[in-house]
Amino acid sequence: MITEIASFAQQHFPDLCRARPLDTHKGTFGTLGILAGGKNMVGAALLAARAALKQGTGRVHIGFSQENQPLEADPIQPELMLNTAGKLLGKDDITVWVAGCGMGLTPLAQNCLATLFNRYPNAPIVLDADALTLLSEHAFSLSHEKAPLVLTPHPSEAARLLGCTAADIQKDRQQAARQISAKYAAWTVLKGYQTVICTPASEITVNHSGNPGLSTAGTGDVLAGMIGACLAQGITAEQAIAGAVWLHGAAADYLVSQGIGPIGMTAGEVLEAARTVRNLITIQA
Repeated sequence: MITEIASFAQQHFPDLCRARPLDTHKGTFGTLGILAGGKNMVGAALLAARAALKQGTGRVHIGFSQENQPLEADPIQPELMLNTAGKLLGKDDITVWVAGCGMGLTPLAQNCLATLFNRYPNAPIVLDADALTLLSEHAFSLSHEKAPLVLTPHPSEAARLLGCTAADIQKDRQQAARQISAKYAAWTVLKGYQTVICTPASEITVNHSGNPGLSTAGTGDVLAGMIGACLAQGITAEQAIAGAVWLHGAAADYLVSQGIGPIGMTAGEVLEAARTVRNLITIQA
């Protein structure tokens, strides 16, 4: 199985398979900021951040969308740097942002998202979960001509973005993805069985990796962190977005091949397996 996975990745996502040069340091692989983790949803932020860290991002910051920082450190991954969203949004060295995982729909979350768009117009931004709902409900100023904006809705979130029903989305998933990309001048990752990736120019890719084990809480947070990680490492948007989606599914397939799942597979297991697969597909110099 690994031979097939590696062959596919090296053919379709060569940038994902590049070995790391010897003369690198943490600054080489980007700095990711994650705005997430509102009240009672700290786990969503930690899953996204741990996934990004395990995909090789140089530095990962979490800005919790709460007035007060709920944790001093992640006891599992103390390498993560924690703060409130308000304080993190004052930093000028973040190269890529992920926003929305368990972020909440509070006025604080809305203000954080508006600040993100206004203050970082030239940084790639990945929006997931609550950030998508906020985007559908409020008139934010979006100006991302110089950097990709990536939206990662499941069908219900896609329906909110387009003002229709989830059933409408599922009737023609490719057309729905095109409509979202056109409306927001963004990349769209319409999650679900055979995830649809659409570019801002309406070009469609359909992903075929993955299995029902991914139908569990937290796997979307993991995917958002992985997309952010690939972008932060300087992989082109074309390969970073579709490549992360493929790798996320390939990690779930790898777990099943090892007797883990699909029933009972967890998001935490997926992010660990994604690191394993990423290293297995890397072409050594």
